[in-house]
Amino acid sequence: MLKKENVYRHSWKRRTLLKSVLKLLLLVFMMLDFAIQQVAGQQKTTISGKITNEKNESLPGVSISVKPSSSTGTQTDSLGRFSLQVPENATLVVSYVGYKTQEMQIGNQTSLNIMLTPNDAVLDEVVVVGYGTINKKDLTGAVSAVQGDDIISRKTTQVSQALQGAVPGVMVTRSGNTPGSGATIRVRGITTITEGGMNPLYILDGVPIDDINAVNPNDIENISVLKDAASASIYGSRAASGVILITTKRAKEGQVGLDYSFEYGLERATKYPEYVGARRYMEMTNELRWNDNGNNNDQFPTYAKDVIDNYDQLHAENPDLYPNTDWRGLALREYAPRQSHILSLYGASKFVRTRASLVYDHNEAFYDNRNYDRVTARINNDFTIGKYLSATVDLNYRRTAEKYPIFDSRDLRVSDRTTHPMYRIGITPPVYAALWSDGRIAEGKSGANIYALLRDGGFENHWYNQVGGKMSLDFTPIEGLKVSGIFSPFFDFDKSKLFNRKIPYTSATDPNTIAGYVDNANQTKLQEARDDSYRYTIQFLANYNKQLGDHNLSLLAGYEYFYAFNETLDASRGQYTVSGYPYLDVGPLDLRDNGGGANENAYRSWFGRVNYNYKNRYLLQANVRFDASSRFAPNYRWGSFPSVSAGWVLSEESFLKDQMGPLSFLKLRASYGTLGNERIGNYPYQSILTFENGSLFYQGNAAIAAQSAAQFQYAIRDISWETTSSVDVGLDINFFNNKLSFVGDYYKKTTKDMLLELEIPDYVGFDNPYQNTGKMYTEGWEFQIGWNDQIGDLRYRASVNLSDFKSKMGDLGGTEFIGDQIKIQGSQFNEWYGYLSEGLYQTQEEVDNSAKLNNNVRPGDVRYRDVSGPNGVPDGIISPDYDRVLLGGSLPRLMYGGSLNFGYKNWDLALTVQGVGKQNSQLGAHIVQPLLENWGNFPVILDGNSWSQYNTPEQNLTAQYPRYTFTNRSNNYALSNYWLINGGYFRLKNITIGYNLPNSILEKVHIKALRLYTTINDLWSIHNFPKGWDPEMTSLGYPITTTFLFGASVKF
Repeated sequence: MLKKENVYRHSWKRRTLLKSVLKLLLLVFMMLDFAIQQVAGQQKTTISGKITNEKNESLPGVSISVKPSSSTGTQTDSLGRFSLQVPENATLVVSYVGYKTQEMQIGNQTSLNIMLTPNDAVLDEVVVVGYGTINKKDLTGAVSAVQGDDIISRKTTQVSQALQGAVPGVMVTRSGNTPGSGATIRVRGITTITEGGMNPLYILDGVPIDDINAVNPNDIENISVLKDAASASIYGSRAASGVILITTKRAKEGQVGLDYSFEYGLERATKYPEYVGARRYMEMTNELRWNDNGNNNDQFPTYAKDVIDNYDQLHAENPDLYPNTDWRGLALREYAPRQSHILSLYGASKFVRTRASLVYDHNEAFYDNRNYDRVTARINNDFTIGKYLSATVDLNYRRTAEKYPIFDSRDLRVSDRTTHPMYRIGITPPVYAALWSDGRIAEGKSGANIYALLRDGGFENHWYNQVGGKMSLDFTPIEGLKVSGIFSPFFDFDKSKLFNRKIPYTSATDPNTIAGYVDNANQTKLQEARDDSYRYTIQFLANYNKQLGDHNLSLLAGYEYFYAFNETLDASRGQYTVSGYPYLDVGPLDLRDNGGGANENAYRSWFGRVNYNYKNRYLLQANVRFDASSRFAPNYRWGSFPSVSAGWVLSEESFLKDQMGPLSFLKLRASYGTLGNERIGNYPYQSILTFENGSLFYQGNAAIAAQSAAQFQYAIRDISWETTSSVDVGLDINFFNNKLSFVGDYYKKTTKDMLLELEIPDYVGFDNPYQNTGKMYTEGWEFQIGWNDQIGDLRYRASVNLSDFKSKMGDLGGTEFIGDQIKIQGSQFNEWYGYLSEGLYQTQEEVDNSAKLNNNVRPGDVRYRDVSGPNGVPDGIISPDYDRVLLGGSLPRLMYGGSLNFGYKNWDLALTVQGVGKQNSQLGAHIVQPLLENWGNFPVILDGNSWSQYNTPEQNLTAQYPRYTFTNRSNNYALSNYWLINGGYFRLKNITIGYNLPNSILEKVHIKALRLYTTINDLWSIHNFPKGWDPEMTSLGYPITTTFLFGASVKF
């Protein structure tokens, strides 16, 4: 029991404390009242303005507050505008998610335009990976990301070309810029010898597609390249050659607008090979014929000396008898126009977000009747149905029209490069007439008249139509768990029409009599084809994320089913009597043909992934996928493809965290896993029959035409997946508050059970069947360095990447692929295989005392080393069986790319470069061989640089090229190190200069932003190829082009 005095003592203390609190509160209220009165007594002003990003795009929903009175503030509207009453000399605090917070002293300003710059938190950047996303700092695999703006800035209609030099470890090659042409993509080298299996897997918004160029670059938000097994094994059986994920743009909440861009450009060839004129052609032809005829006394065996000496005068007097045709000038124009129209509309509320785009691209060629037109349309919709349910509905449409002159036929060019118009235009000498002087079609060279074919030979047109989409439903029953169902169908409706017109020609002196028909144009014929297909993907996904203290766990489980069906139909009729009606019913019934076929394939998959993160310091990921493919027999369809990877963020360790200095981030990565490949055709394990009509059978003494069937494919049922195992070790390191970044990787890949064609005797009558045999090894490294910073109004960023790989053949089960490029055990993939040259023969004595490839060898021919013979020692004979050796790989090495971007106030400048450090490239027949087809022109590079009877011995010692010959071309132009050069090159890939008009001007006409820009692509390059040749071209085809482009982008 408390004593009475203690009770009074505690009561007094409570009263004293209460009085103190009341006095303190009274003092606080008095101070607040005084402050309020002071603020109220201050003069206020209204400040207004607009907030944009570094691209001059309006930013809606930006928070603006007054410091220190943070309760006073507002947000920008949908046009990025704001208005706010503030005290004099106040400080505005401007903040927006993903951008740096800025503080602005108002001073006596009443109007303020503010540009926000992106946040430097590069480690929080979200990267798209298989069936999900992950923060960049949490990656344990090898993944490279390219932003959509960087793709668009390349100003190409084909996504594949935009990736050239943009991603380390990704080899992008091209052989020309034909309108609508793409490029070949290889991720981290070669892991198989089947052409289809070399291509990476393309995933668009989570579902597989056939062609990356089916996506319009302007619709792309970002691209992720999955390069190692840890990141790609979630796609299992189709991921051995890498995976490229494309994510399209979607509307963001609070954004409403309409954007339109127009681009117009002109393309011209970077290089054209040059050929000699009429007089030199005749002189050099005479020398070649003299060489080939045994060096007889007649030095003018083909063209008389007086004709050569007086050819210009003779041409002026009679151009039909003495032509001097500029074939390139006649058939080609200097510039080819291109244009694009890009329209996008987007709007988003809390519950519905929609983005729609419509793009039209038009490209023309350097010759008539060659166009590329493409229309793409896309609508991406996101719906928030309730607290636990959301959905997406995406629709896309693409229509492509490609028009070719008949001699630029796709089928012809694939089967024979020498049919390309550029080849014919290049090699045809000026001494043959394309047109007679009165404008009639001339015979060219014995009917070879490429100009007539391009102008009058007909056309080949292709139309590609695709309708596709994706529907998904996401259910979130509890926090952290999301269950998704996805259905994605694609429908393709393609058709083609090839109409070959008959082209007669007359003689120069008789315009009324047909003297013959132009080569490949001796009849009028029509061919039509239809190719219809559909495919669909079904996916069920479950994602679960849980944070337990310092532990973060992320789980993925999924199921996928894919089915594709294709059906073809073709028909033709020949010997049309009229050439103006390209329809089948006009042709004669007795000269008709038709055909058709169908195929299908499917796969079924189960897959899962576990991600574990402890204190953002220790990272672990495990993946597994089980795939079944219809391309294998039922008992061999299933394959499993696991992977595991780990990361250690050393910069989070206590022993390093307090001693970072300039270091901002440091992470080590390692991964191991397996990937698969099954892209070898749909029915390799089945016995396939072929049916033929018109086979003759005897019934008694009478021959009867009937249908026959025969087996042409030998079935091997126990074939299954190729399997590629991959090991990767990586390092991520950032400095100076993440302004400087470095990402580097080293990897090794081994492919086993490679699907090769088993050689069987020809008398069996079957095509070579596939078997699981053979190994292949790829080893390489890559790195990328970047810098991103801002100094006042100057924004700048730079990036450079470098990568290298070598793919070598292992045990091929006895199979060898021997040619100028070889694949045998121990060789590199497609390694050059040929002779070792010892220069040029200078004298007949040298010829007589040396081993020779044939008996036609003369002084001035290429000399080869006698390496070996049947007994393993030199035998005095140059033989393809014993004297050819490995000469080095043919693939590019030390591939690099770089970019440099500047922004200053309303101006921006971007530069990109790309190239190859070294490559063994062949100077092939199209580059150095004279008189192709025994009548073609002579490349200018040979004139004065070849071994010749007219040279002095000293000149011949330094001759770069062998003597002119056609009969001994098999010796001089055989593959040898004589014709191999370092094909490495440096190319200025892209220059873009842009200007954003000031907001003060645009607001008056109710425009959010307007940007004007000009771009030049492929302006110049440095290389070792002969004059007139681009380093990316090794044969006469459509050239690489330089593009001069002007564009304008407006936002409403």
